[in-house]
Amino acid sequence: MNDTASLPRKPLYTPADLEGVPWLDARPGEFPYLRGVHASMYTGRPWTIRQYAGCADAAASNLAYRRALEAGATGLSIAFDLPTHRGYDSDHGDVAADVGLAGVAIDSVEDMARLFDGIALDRVSVSMTMSGAVLPVFAAFIVAAEEAGIDAMRLRGTIQNDILKEFMVRNTYIFAPEPSMRIATDVVRYVLDHMPHFNAMSISGYHIHEAGGDSVLELALTLANAREYVRRVVEGGAEVDGVCRQLSFFFAAGRDFFGEIAKLRAARVLWAELARSLGAREPRAMQLRMHCQTAGSTLTARRAPNNIVRTTVEAMAAVFGGTQSLHTNGWDEALSLPGEDAATLARDTQLILQHEMGLCEVVDPWAGSYLMEALTARTADAVRALIAEIDAQGGVIAAIDSGWVQARVHRGAARIQARIDAGEHVVVGVNRFRSNADEESGSHEVDGRMVRALQCDRLRRLREGRDTQRVRVALERLTLVARTGEGNLLAAAIAAIRARATVGECTAALERVWPRWTAALSGDARAYGDNRRGDEAWEAVKASVARWRRESGRAPCLVMLKLGQDGHDRGARVVAAALADAGFEVEIGPHFMTSAVAAEWAALRSSDIVGVSTLAGGHLSLVPALIDAMRARGVEAPVVVGGIVPHVHREALKAQGVAAIFGADTPLDEIVRDLLCVASRTKTPLA
Repeated sequence: MNDTASLPRKPLYTPADLEGVPWLDARPGEFPYLRGVHASMYTGRPWTIRQYAGCADAAASNLAYRRALEAGATGLSIAFDLPTHRGYDSDHGDVAADVGLAGVAIDSVEDMARLFDGIALDRVSVSMTMSGAVLPVFAAFIVAAEEAGIDAMRLRGTIQNDILKEFMVRNTYIFAPEPSMRIATDVVRYVLDHMPHFNAMSISGYHIHEAGGDSVLELALTLANAREYVRRVVEGGAEVDGVCRQLSFFFAAGRDFFGEIAKLRAARVLWAELARSLGAREPRAMQLRMHCQTAGSTLTARRAPNNIVRTTVEAMAAVFGGTQSLHTNGWDEALSLPGEDAATLARDTQLILQHEMGLCEVVDPWAGSYLMEALTARTADAVRALIAEIDAQGGVIAAIDSGWVQARVHRGAARIQARIDAGEHVVVGVNRFRSNADEESGSHEVDGRMVRALQCDRLRRLREGRDTQRVRVALERLTLVARTGEGNLLAAAIAAIRARATVGECTAALERVWPRWTAALSGDARAYGDNRRGDEAWEAVKASVARWRRESGRAPCLVMLKLGQDGHDRGARVVAAALADAGFEVEIGPHFMTSAVAAEWAALRSSDIVGVSTLAGGHLSLVPALIDAMRARGVEAPVVVGGIVPHVHREALKAQGVAAIFGADTPLDEIVRDLLCVASRTKTPLA
């Protein structure tokens, strides 16, 4: 069987496997929507091609969006940079290294207007991945459309607005869970009243999957989150059918082909049941509509063109599962930001599936399959059982607060990595079928310093030309609504953005009531090592660490850091857990540290090695700044870097003093061996 599957499989399925399986006579477009939310599905209209994209400044992204629409994209999905996600203006000193790198920088309504210049927002559906700074960013979108003559009533699209998954896995939150839930539900209430064609929330399982959750955990947490949101909004006086009508969902399509199809089919059944249990009665309210994206976690840096095949098969799983829209990843995304050729190929992959391969000719072609129907029913049963387990924790927010959710996801990530490192799960070109041509070079660069300089100049001119008193009054009103709970937060943010307040200023107005919030990080002991017990290579590196300990009289020590605004911590936590299991002493620093703060944090801990996990492209600025700050504090520990580091950057980092660089596909036993070598070169007894 596929050892990444959530549920065990057998090689042969027969009619006996259908015994007790409900809904075998279900029809598409009818409750519980197992076979699709529309009777005709893709035979009537193919899924929306909605490629997630954005980088540099608004003008550069606008050009990319217009080209994509001309080339066959049928919707837009906006990627914002990390400072925007975290509610900072581009001229804030703490975010200089991240501006424009992992998405587009948006500081004001003028930026939003440039982003959509020449794009008919009343005809093009726009999805925006934004949860933490949803108030000012969504407000800027609404005001930009308004000033282009398009009323909010005519806008179509989706705002992600799913803050609970940020606390679970993605970590681009700003405020603590309770005020964050207030923000999210105020957005839903505003959309219900003013934007009938807009989805008020896209509840994301994708990020749970990418952080290490299997399909059952992905579905259970996503549906538990959805239930919590619906309850909160309905308790505030909204009507349940109206709330459920304007929700959508976002799932991953990963390497477990059959399991992913079954997951998406089961998701519709489970949501129909859940919505009905919450009081929904309208068919539209019980229909789960979804966007899917192929899995970034399955992309490899070694033999990277193989990712074309992986992405194509994952896209087919999403289509066979009945998605309403789809993003296909660029083959080079494990190396760098996707290049133009890779992005074009990713989009063309969907066009080929739609127009050349016949995938749109039959509604739910897997219906009646012994395997698929049995697997769908078993997936649904497993998800119901896991939701009951979440309820036993006191509900999803209590499960987040206790760390139960994060631990489950982290253990899944460690298990997957251990099986790949041990060769139990084959990844072609990585742990099997290697060749001398396994390494590729990144293909796309963004000059973040130039983007930031442009954004800083635009912010300066915006502040010089606006009515300062009007801005001050609008921001004070936003603070008052946050403090008193009287009024709608999105309505207040729209007024502030209309007055030319910036994203960062709106966030600062909320910070007067709700301080920024940061959760502690940890790596689960034995989460990795238990899955490699008895493996020869793993036992050998553990013996090497034990020998180092005997010779030194102590364990080798490493601190693990995340620099800048990148909250993705799957890699950092798995590596930290594996090192601890191997015999290292490991401590993980908090999220969102500047290089200076990280150096001070490291200086307080006598360590043999300082490790930096980087995924968002800011390493060329952040890592050298860290090394300089460490030297200024007399910290001599060598710095190593792991994650997505294009080969063209590696020599520059080593010239700055980086001792070792580990690509995303490096096995953990290899990392342990190399770290021991680094530690041995600088080995001195610690005080």
